Amino acid sequence: MMAAGLLAMLAAAAADQTASRPASFSPGRLWDGKTPDFRGIWQVRDTPFANIEGHAAEKGIAASKSIVVDPPDGKIPYKPESLAKRQVNSRARATADPSLKCYQAGVPRATYLPTPLQILQSPGNFAIVYQENHAFRVFQPEGRPHFDNADWWMGDTRYRWEGETLVADVASLTDESWLDGAGNFHSTEVHIVERYRIIGVDSLEYEARIEDPVVYSRAWTLRTILHRVKQPGARIVEDECLEDTNGVRHHVSPSDPRNLLRSDYSRWKTPAAR
Repeated sequence: MMAAGLLAMLAAAAADQTASRPASFSPGRLWDGKTPDFRGIWQVRDTPFANIEGHAAEKGIAASKSIVVDPPDGKIPYKPESLAKRQVNSRARATADPSLKCYQAGVPRATYLPTPLQILQSPGNFAIVYQENHAFRVFQPEGRPHFDNADWWMGDTRYRWEGETLVADVASLTDESWLDGAGNFHSTEVHIVERYRIIGVDSLEYEARIEDPVVYSRAWTLRTILHRVKQPGARIVEDECLEDTNGVRHHVSPSDPRNLLRSDYSRWKTPAAR
């Protein structure tokens, strides 16, 4: 009886998640009249970057629900030995998080950082530029094989269109990146299928199906919403890092005077010689 009740609760939770997804929306088109237009600057408004399994409010960071939608309990299905490693990562997160040391965030983490991203697009071309760490991804058309024996912070991406949804297949990711600031992680065997879908004039749904037979007991899915940044003059700003006395790199605010120590912006203020 208890098992049957639990299964019913999980089924109801899954149904609620499906029911809460927005109805179909038809986005505008690029100048070819065919390709859905995803261009713009986008950003999440909640805080899954701290812990994609959900977390309480702390240290100025608002609470966030889990963005893991499968399994329905909102938990990543780690193998026992992998869960132990996640706990080690979590205890050391204040100093061990690679993002804090100015390494690129990786996929899918770069999508739900507290900083914006910009989608650049033309018929047959798709790219994303991320504000943090000068990261970017050029999506290659599906049909070209993934690179072998490579492991990059932002991976190797192939894409295709399924109606009005962009589907991206991502491989060749380094195992040094984390999924969030809580120490959730993957191995070099990870394989990710992303789905980008415009669900409103200013809303973009992002979904990632993640499988890694080394770390997880089964494939799992996360989903979140990005919102269009509409402030006048909005743009991706410079994100720089400086080394401290121990040789460790840290993020520096674009408005911090120390930022200019490593970046010469004078060429943008002086007309180019003719």
